Amino acid sequence: MKLISIIKFIALFGTLLLAYQGHSEEMSVDDIIKRTNLTAFYQGNDGSSAARMKIIDEQGRVQMRQFHVLRRDIEDGGDQQFLISFSRPSDVKGMMFRVEKHITSDDDRWLYLPALDLVKRISASDKRTSFVGSHFYYEDISGRNTSLDNFELLRQTDSHYIIKATPKDAGIVEFKSYVVEIKKDIMLPTKISYTNANNAVYRIIEAKKIKKINGFATVVSSQVSLPLTGARTLMQFKGVKYDNGIPANVFSERSLRNPPKRWLK
Repeated sequence: MKLISIIKFIALFGTLLLAYQGHSEEMSVDDIIKRTNLTAFYQGNDGSSAARMKIIDEQGRVQMRQFHVLRRDIEDGGDQQFLISFSRPSDVKGMMFRVEKHITSDDDRWLYLPALDLVKRISASDKRTSFVGSHFYYEDISGRNTSLDNFELLRQTDSHYIIKATPKDAGIVEFKSYVVEIKKDIMLPTKISYTNANNAVYRIIEAKKIKKINGFATVVSSQVSLPLTGARTLMQFKGVKYDNGIPANVFSERSLRNPPKRWLK
């Protein structure tokens, strides 16, 4: 009898465990977006990497950009700081881009133009414009505030969540909606397709290569493509590091004219 009781207990425990696991996997769409945002933009307490962009216009002409990215989280899932230093080609060398990302208000963004010795403030209305001539937008670099959109889970496959996002204020963006495909096992977006007012997909962002770095799933190659014109920009990251201990003063206004060389190697 004791053996039978033990077997019944094991069977019951196994049933309860499976039920619990199934329940734990049932996340709301807001929970999915929250976890994905953390994975995509908040890995570690800070991060650094070298980056290269290859910009190809609709006529096949190519431009290159090389730069270094620094990021510091003020709060996980909350405010952040970014500093980007351009090194190549010569027409952008010395250019600096600084972001104070806010969750409860518009981000603050500045661009330093060394040729003019000018710090230019980028207004909130310009956040969805070209980032230094590429097909990435300023907003793509630091991430779009998830509170600006409504989300709907369209469907899910064994490997992905498929979620539709609609802007709460359609008057301040150029897209009607976008669909994001999120890989379940790493909770990272692998494809984002933007639709215009004519319901045509006009802009696609894809994660082309993902690697585990310091235990974090990391996009090391991504691409923005414009299906209606054939233009695209490929961005690759190298030397990605997390938890560097970058101090807050690195992200100050002073760093625009005096780059923190120690952290930009």
